[in-house]
Amino acid sequence: MPFFYYYDPYYWMLLVPAMLIALVAQMRVSSTFNRFSRVACRRGLTGAQAAEAVLRAHGVLDVQIQAIRGNLNDHYDPRTNVIRLSDSVYGVSSVAAVGVAAHEAGHAVQYAQGYGPIKLRTAIIPVCNIGSQLSILFIIIGLFLYSEPLFGIGVILFSLTVLVQLVTLPVEFNASRRAIQTLESGYLLEEDELQGAKKVLRAAAMTYVAALLVSLAQLLRFLLAFSGRRRD
Repeated sequence: MPFFYYYDPYYWMLLVPAMLIALVAQMRVSSTFNRFSRVACRRGLTGAQAAEAVLRAHGVLDVQIQAIRGNLNDHYDPRTNVIRLSDSVYGVSSVAAVGVAAHEAGHAVQYAQGYGPIKLRTAIIPVCNIGSQLSILFIIIGLFLYSEPLFGIGVILFSLTVLVQLVTLPVEFNASRRAIQTLESGYLLEEDELQGAKKVLRAAAMTYVAALLVSLAQLLRFLLAFSGRRRD
């Protein structure tokens, strides 16, 4: 595999720039979160309380909120109906903590209200996980054997991964929108604090955009590489 990446010009032309963009997006998340973690909420609202407020505002009363060890590993688990908030969010009264917690509560509300994109994402993830594990194998074998059928199977399987990431975008943006609207309508944050929460959530959303860009670059790279080998 190393020589394939070294001699593949599309790796450097397409995939490396996309990965650099993803790296910058991830660094921006960390820096933005750290910046607004130092901005305390004037109302003393913690992350756990913010998540609870968002759930209550939407009439969702059966979701648990738990603390977990770690940093920026906050998530909603639909299997157990639990929002898990990290050490830097759960009991912390900061603009960043409130924004992240409210966002995760937004996901719980999506499931409770049967939001279409998240139902689609949940339905296709099991198939896509299997497809992503097999796709690279078929693509690499197809490239080296000049086998269009094997390569085509690999591309189709890899496209499922791209599909999941594409569906994830509206899910993430919608969760953030629900969070901000609830924080604003409930007067849980002051106006300047609300702007800070928006910046945190926008930075987080850009990581999903960057991940999609990496997958699209990878897919295009494979297609161009196979097309070039056919011409040769």
